Amino acid sequence: MFDNLDRPGNIACDAPTFVDIFAGCGGLSLGLKRAGWRGLFAIEKDAFAFQTMSSNFPDNAGWRSYDWPESIERKPWDINELLTQKKDALDELSQRVDLLAGGPPCQGFSHAGRRRPEDPRNRLFEAYLDLVGIIKPKIVLIENVLGFTSDFNNIKEGNIKNFAQALIDALSTDYNTVFSIIRASEYGVPQNRMRFFLIGVRKECDLGGNLDVFFQKLEKEAGGFLASRGLSRTPSAKDALSDLELTYNGTIACPECKGFRASDYKAPRTPYQQAMRDGLRVAPSDMRLARHRPEIAARFKAIIKACRDDGTIKLSASSIIRTAHNLKKIAIRVLDPLAPAPTITSMPDDLLHYSEPRTLTVRENARLQSFPDWFEFKGKYTTGGHMRAREVPRFTQVANAIPPLLAEQLGLGLFRLLGRNPFNIGVKSETSLR
Repeated sequence: MFDNLDRPGNIACDAPTFVDIFAGCGGLSLGLKRAGWRGLFAIEKDAFAFQTMSSNFPDNAGWRSYDWPESIERKPWDINELLTQKKDALDELSQRVDLLAGGPPCQGFSHAGRRRPEDPRNRLFEAYLDLVGIIKPKIVLIENVLGFTSDFNNIKEGNIKNFAQALIDALSTDYNTVFSIIRASEYGVPQNRMRFFLIGVRKECDLGGNLDVFFQKLEKEAGGFLASRGLSRTPSAKDALSDLELTYNGTIACPECKGFRASDYKAPRTPYQQAMRDGLRVAPSDMRLARHRPEIAARFKAIIKACRDDGTIKLSASSIIRTAHNLKKIAIRVLDPLAPAPTITSMPDDLLHYSEPRTLTVRENARLQSFPDWFEFKGKYTTGGHMRAREVPRFTQVANAIPPLLAEQLGLGLFRLLGRNPFNIGVKSETSLR
């Protein structure tokens, strides 16, 4: 049933394997594949996110493809349904997977919104543990928001106060674990995104004590990795976005969405932008501009100006600005062009451009997350109301992803953790695909 696990792949016949769980649009998979890992399959419930992932990692696409087993249909899967309906297929993977990577959805843990201890999504880590128990991977990699490590003040069910500690305790029988809080901007991502990461290694795997210093080595080696790509350690928002500015490009009718405008893309202007172009010879997708009414654009222009008036750069609109412009939204911020962006969110109007009176496009958010320009997003751009709990539109897909540039460095570190030497698999650009 799983013969394709052993056949030579397009990366390397002996490349370590991974399964991506709660995969979203595929940011973690992209980084791991870049690092030389061989993806077997990915588990993602949302149809939009799965469509994005499938279109960017199609069959017969060399290093980008998954070696998807025939016994598990290639479709969106709820993890609980997968555990119930495909138990036999998962049993066959037992001890044949090197890495189980991913993290449960974070909405119930996040500090960005109202934290909800009773949110059923918080319990998905239990399904994660069930899958770990079946597959028994050598390594687990778990990512989540900082709220994952914090105690709830009011517990409405059960005795769990800190999900991170509960997860570590549950893994402790079979896995040695280490964890760290990682700031993405320290790994070449132009965004001050801080996330909890945990690495677990099965106790029977002798790694010579390297697990204890995994995150220290990761941080130490980031500078050399980025220098080898011609990238700086902490690129700014302008480093990432200046080639997408409308004042530089002008606009055209959006090729994807009738009735909208888009940036008329010209060329990269910085090393980071050149890296994100990644060999793409045409304009990137997902550049649809929001249709701001004139009074909204004027308000945004005034907010940007007011945030700069005293000669310093304020990221958040002050109470005076809020009163003057009747702002009810709490989280609105203005990008600092000379520093990494704040953590992007699933709400497109949370963040204003540093010099243009508008919100960011999906592509600009993707740039701040280090997605290459050839990576195309699928599904609705936004959603609202009760559908926010049911759909994952493009802005949310980008915001929820692990930055691929950070994921690649994690993948290289995990390679070394296995005692393997990372190798060049020839995936530096997509030139041959366009």
